[in-house]
Amino acid sequence: MGSSSKVAIPAVRGAILLLAVVIFLGNIMMWIIMPTDTYYNDWLLHILAATNSTFFGIQGPIMLDFTFPILFIAILGCLYLHLGNKLQPNFTPRDKKLRFATKPMIVKGLGIVTLTELALLTLFIALCVWYFADYIRHWFKQALQRSIDKDEKLWQTKLDRVGIVTGVTGNLCLTFVFYPVTRSSSILPMLGLTYESSIKYHVWIGNLAMLLFTAHGFLYILYWILTDQLSQMLQWGDHYVSNIAGEISLVCGLCLWITSYPKLRRKLFELFLYTHYLYIPFIIFFVLHIGIGFATIMLPGFYLFLIDRYLRFLQSRDNVRLVSARVLPCRTVELNFSKTPSLSYNPTSTIFVNVPTISKMQWHPFTVTSSSNLEPQVLSVVIKCEGNWTKKLYDVVSSPSPADRLQVSVEGPYGPSTTHFLRNDMLVLISGGSGITPFISIIRELIFIKSTLKCKTPKILIIPIFKNSSNLSILDLILPNSTTPSINFHNLDLQIEAYITREKGHPEDNPQTPRTVWFKPDSSDKPVSPTLGPNSWLWLAAIISSSFVIFLILLGIFNQYVVYPIDRNTNKLYSFTKKGSMNMLLVCFSIVVTASGAFIWNKKQNAKEAKRIQDTEESATSRSSSDSSYGQEDIEMESVSLQSTGKSINVHYAQRPDLKRILLEVKESNVGVLASGPKKMREDVAEICSSVHAENLHFESISFTW
Repeated sequence: MGSSSKVAIPAVRGAILLLAVVIFLGNIMMWIIMPTDTYYNDWLLHILAATNSTFFGIQGPIMLDFTFPILFIAILGCLYLHLGNKLQPNFTPRDKKLRFATKPMIVKGLGIVTLTELALLTLFIALCVWYFADYIRHWFKQALQRSIDKDEKLWQTKLDRVGIVTGVTGNLCLTFVFYPVTRSSSILPMLGLTYESSIKYHVWIGNLAMLLFTAHGFLYILYWILTDQLSQMLQWGDHYVSNIAGEISLVCGLCLWITSYPKLRRKLFELFLYTHYLYIPFIIFFVLHIGIGFATIMLPGFYLFLIDRYLRFLQSRDNVRLVSARVLPCRTVELNFSKTPSLSYNPTSTIFVNVPTISKMQWHPFTVTSSSNLEPQVLSVVIKCEGNWTKKLYDVVSSPSPADRLQVSVEGPYGPSTTHFLRNDMLVLISGGSGITPFISIIRELIFIKSTLKCKTPKILIIPIFKNSSNLSILDLILPNSTTPSINFHNLDLQIEAYITREKGHPEDNPQTPRTVWFKPDSSDKPVSPTLGPNSWLWLAAIISSSFVIFLILLGIFNQYVVYPIDRNTNKLYSFTKKGSMNMLLVCFSIVVTASGAFIWNKKQNAKEAKRIQDTEESATSRSSSDSSYGQEDIEMESVSLQSTGKSINVHYAQRPDLKRILLEVKESNVGVLASGPKKMREDVAEICSSVHAENLHFESISFTW
């Protein structure tokens, strides 16, 4: 890439980001203005007059105001990220003036948050309060006349209006609830966020949405009881609100909400996992409850989620090539999958794994420990034996006579769009228990940058905290296998201070050594490859734009020749149920057609690369069968001991690290402090980094799964 391109690309990305921000602020302005008299008495009349069409009816201006801007932002995000891929490895200097905005703080009920996150949450709650209050003001002005028309008391009418405004405000929250759980989202990484780090936003907004929807349902049941209209609970309004559909949607939502309670989720994770599939009937009956016109407001977030969900479904249909596994003494296994060199991902990425012989329904996330740059044909995950699913997997892999092949499907990987480790003078990586896994991928990436790109890398201090000394074997996974070519491990400035909390010294019995298990993948098993190819962001932009265009064309035909002859744009005569059902069907059809086409095209391209990898692996297998010593040599070369590289490893028994002393004694001016592990440990580290004596410490909480 020429120097002029390196200068031009950041400028173009900056312009794209600015345009996206301006469009988003305009969208937020529409939310702010929507409940006001100005909108209903002025703006809405002009919008309806300017967009009056027999093709889209009342749904047209709503899509223009709320759906199109967000989808356009998503397309801009795809272009932004595609250009960003050309700038790797990315070095972003830290702006010290903005440090206060990212400084961690502990908020009860929210955990570790930054000032920026707290400010945005406050603004979102303020938007909900404004939305609720101004709608109340708007409809209370009409309450007297409405009470006369309905022959009921004024307070009863006001109770009815409070109930509907509560539900409308819940719809505002529902609009934003799907963005954080769209794994291949282009909006999140454009803002520097990842799917894993955004889950908490989904939890916050989801809790608020369900609180409002529950209040909405309770207020209407109370209203019907007080006005002797309890029979309304059984009404399916085909030309207005369908109460039965709303009640079904609310019951599904309550099941989702209750099983998401943290203590219940940890104890009964499988129950939480299965009940979360109720989001499908929740959304279907929600649309049938309020009608497609108003549901279009929350369409963009769910539309992007549907694209992501369908692409994940397509990827998960293939079985992947599981090449080998390493069984560690601490009841931990490392799974090594074959991958195509075109699949690129950044450190701390996550992949979802399904093993049908254990459970066809369960997908479990695990942190990827390999580096796509250092190990272009291998993708590895480390799995700790802790839950029922992982125990079954461990038993299968560690069996004295393991199966020759293990059927596995994956989704992902998903992770950050850029890395920023190079902007630090030093990295302090603090892990508790299984939290060491994200750091393995970081170390391997830094090894690649140091040895291959010849870039300066920060000093690294790893502080792993384990219960037992058997877990020390995980540290040998920090370095890749010794067959990785042209890699010099010695140049990395790496020090490890390991702490064993439940043992007073190293056990005298002979330690167990890791055991490598080799599998024989089936010819139908495919290497892990990018779902949409190396230019995945461009393909995603094409899917979003083309699917929405197809949806608009089909919707226009449906409205012009089916709805309009009956309804005449009154939005009162044609069945709400039929119209909502057809809209949902058209959305799904448009996404399936375009996403399937893009997936099949790229699958054909990936097949060539996969065939070459398969031939190479089969050639190696045939050589090993003709040379009895070949397989054993590979096994012995699989693990590189940290001690053999001369790295400093100190093990401290029967104690916990004094993290405050260790961190405050670091003298480097720009220190990245990454914590991964139990919540209490991460909060302790965050509190230290937020003190006035830690101006050189920059905290980041790392999500991990294994």
